[in-house]
Amino acid sequence: MRFPASAVLLAFLAACATADGDPRDPFEGFNRGVYKFNEAVDAAIARPVATAYRDLLHEEIRNRVRNFFSNIADLFIGVNDLLQGKLQDGVEDWARFAFNSSFGLLGIHDVASDMGIEKHNEDFGQTLGRWGVGDGPYLVLPILGSSTLRDGVGTAADIYTDPVGDFRPIRLRNSAVALRLVSVRADLLDASRILEEAALDKYVFQRDAYLQRRRSLIYDGQPPREERIREERSFKTPVNVEPAAGVDNLRVVQHAHDR
Repeated sequence: MRFPASAVLLAFLAACATADGDPRDPFEGFNRGVYKFNEAVDAAIARPVATAYRDLLHEEIRNRVRNFFSNIADLFIGVNDLLQGKLQDGVEDWARFAFNSSFGLLGIHDVASDMGIEKHNEDFGQTLGRWGVGDGPYLVLPILGSSTLRDGVGTAADIYTDPVGDFRPIRLRNSAVALRLVSVRADLLDASRILEEAALDKYVFQRDAYLQRRRSLIYDGQPPREERIREERSFKTPVNVEPAAGVDNLRVVQHAHDR
């Protein structure tokens, strides 16, 4: 099965809910514990491996790796475009996949961007949001990091439909998943360093940045008036802040879509 194990946590989380604190984050005590676990895994494994990857591989090679996985993501970005009623965006993302997979040698060269075909950023969590599904409580998932109940369901769908999961043999699939994780983490090294220096409470900073960024993505940067009012009352971090620290940002599908 390719669904993340996060769904099994929901019954346990109900017992962890607290009446105090941010209403968007009723499981803050539990979430902070998972956040510390993710930080420890990042410090021990992900960050050192990503640093070595960036230091040892030439930038051109890293760009080719990034392009390859970005091209794969375009396939289901197009599906989500259509599910959200964005016909033109869907055609463009599928055109990107077709051109980059053929003329771009399986996507390692981004010829579609050179042709002026725009890349979009959609996932199943955003699709559920466009359909009117509310965020639900904020969650920090083991390894996957920041999420909400709605986005957790979306992430399960993203992982289940991820073409990399169908790579065979199994050794190739596992190697591709690991390479994509390392590539994503390497791209976030500088951002996570800035966060370490700037944030007084990294957990709160990342939570607020994540929630605001997701809302911005769902509404393509133009939330309805009532949502803007809610943001002004709730959020303390700027819209263009990308949450970035440790394993919390190794959300494979989501960050592949961001590129």
